[in-house]
Amino acid sequence: MSKEQFASWLEEKEITLTSRMEEQFDLYYRLLIEWNKHMNLTGITAEDEVYEKHFFDSLTAAFPIDIMKVEHVIDIGAGAGFPSIPLKICFPHLSVVIVDSLKKRISFLEHLAKELHIDNVTFLHGRAEDIARDSHHRDHYDVALARAVARMPVLTELCLPFVKKNGIFIALKGASGQVEQKEANKACRLLGGRWLEPYVTKLPNEKSNRYILRMEKVDATPKKYPRKAGIPAKKPLL
Repeated sequence: MSKEQFASWLEEKEITLTSRMEEQFDLYYRLLIEWNKHMNLTGITAEDEVYEKHFFDSLTAAFPIDIMKVEHVIDIGAGAGFPSIPLKICFPHLSVVIVDSLKKRISFLEHLAKELHIDNVTFLHGRAEDIARDSHHRDHYDVALARAVARMPVLTELCLPFVKKNGIFIALKGASGQVEQKEANKACRLLGGRWLEPYVTKLPNEKSNRYILRMEKVDATPKKYPRKAGIPAKKPLL
């Protein structure tokens, strides 16, 4: 896959890459591969696959929403920066907070942001269950994002407390998306959410289905959620 292909895929979605953005994605790829030699950031390392399965896939989060009206975004369990860093590259106006429980990944992301010269990105080392109890973050964000972190009943408990009323929680899912949405119906109800229509798309070359699940925050999340660290994963709200 050429990088021109990546740009043309985005053009079809009315996202135009500037030369600076292209340079940022190129450097992102090189830093990802360099750091991946010493720590486990990704099992996908071929350039064409990283561009499709990480960069393009991350940007699908923007397809079903008017992202120019979004300001404050939190990414839960961002790992190597997906989906929030590709979104930040393409939409520099976003104010992004990234949460990850592993200090080594936070170190990579801090280095990445510095090398890419992106600002207005904050990195928090910690568990979502703990940070969601901080009044600076609870009920604060226009959009909460998660990709490849956990199944939907767990993710809903981890992410929805961060979303302000009328904001949206977006989960990027693969083939299991429809099943996971049904699994999370109880969690959605309990935590103050309401399902919006899922957005279904395919990766351009691989043709695998991608489900962008969207949940609107219509009521305050009860104070007892999220439960203590580790409990949402052990005892999901099913």
